Amino acid sequence: MAAIPAPSKTILILGGSYAGISSAHYILKHVIPSLPDKEDYQVTLVSISSKLLCRSACPRALISDDLLPQDKLFVDITKQFRQYSTDSFHFANGKVISLDHNNRSVSIRLPDETQTVLPFYALIIATGASTPSPLHGLRHKDETSLRESWNSFREALPGAKHIVIAGGGPTAIETAGELGEYLNGRAGWFSSMLEKPRVNITVVTSGAQILSTLRQSLAIKAEKFLAQLGVTVIKNNRVQAVEPPNAGLEEALISKASVTLADGKIIQADIFIPATGTKPNTDFVNDALLKDGRVETNTSTLRVDKAGPRVYAIGDVMSCARPGVHNILSAVPVVAANLKRDLLSAGEDRIYKEDISETQVVPIGQSKGVGAAMGYQLPSWLVWLIKGRDYWLWTTEKLWRGEQWSKES
Repeated sequence: MAAIPAPSKTILILGGSYAGISSAHYILKHVIPSLPDKEDYQVTLVSISSKLLCRSACPRALISDDLLPQDKLFVDITKQFRQYSTDSFHFANGKVISLDHNNRSVSIRLPDETQTVLPFYALIIATGASTPSPLHGLRHKDETSLRESWNSFREALPGAKHIVIAGGGPTAIETAGELGEYLNGRAGWFSSMLEKPRVNITVVTSGAQILSTLRQSLAIKAEKFLAQLGVTVIKNNRVQAVEPPNAGLEEALISKASVTLADGKIIQADIFIPATGTKPNTDFVNDALLKDGRVETNTSTLRVDKAGPRVYAIGDVMSCARPGVHNILSAVPVVAANLKRDLLSAGEDRIYKEDISETQVVPIGQSKGVGAAMGYQLPSWLVWLIKGRDYWLWTTEKLWRGEQWSKES
């Protein structure tokens, strides 16, 4: 394998999803060109997968390749950066093993299982978060492993009579809705629920409502849409135990499972899908830099103050904002502006302000959905138009190629 270039000043970006890709494009377009010694800098992007994935689309994509265009779902990373010179950009395909913030270097494991050390002048941690189920993202492996998980799941679907999904957030509800419509169809116009679904689908959540970020009336509306697809929701309860314990995980993805709830009820599931939130990808980060499992990030500047100069965090891995693509996109210019300030040792900090408004869009099946944006309720047809028709794929092409960041903002 060819040696990884080692320019005098590497801006190292860890993570190849929304936050990492966007940061790389923005810095290449608007930060490096403004530096007096720009030829000394190179952006190096590290990702465990050589492909970009629109993770939001997984609830539909896991069912069949026919439901979403695969050429937009999986996109080659290096092709998105051909517009830049090889002197200014380098892609490193590998898994981050450790971060030595004192000596300012990162160790990664390459696809051939060898390891290499990448020194950095500036660092952006954008490694995101992983889902408990291997069906809902790249987790700690590449796109080949994800496709293998989908294939195993699809082979098991025809024989499934009862599917249990643990979780009440968007991923759980979207997965339930997609499976419900695909397997059961939708009840008629004048029916409030599907009387005899071919497959029983049960969602279990510990919350008093599903979709806790949204107002109660929208959660109730979502539950009604699910009932029309043959999906039953159990609230104020939780999955206490699963037998076998690894059911729904990589080792036993399609294992039949006995699901015990906190109230003692036992549900026999042909397929169990854990969808109870995400876990930040911070295994490589020293505990001294973490806060509740996420990288402790300055709420105003997005710097990781405890890690030394020119270290930043962005996206689902940072501690100062709730996960969400809208919060990632608003953070990109802030990280880039403060990086530029630090590289030039001049100017004022740019301040980040988290959007805490009621903002969440949740498709339920292929034609319905609930959501709100900036506190305003969205009608079902608009949820379909914005997200439900293709789960954001209509937006990713410009973002992956960097056109989203053509102008400095």
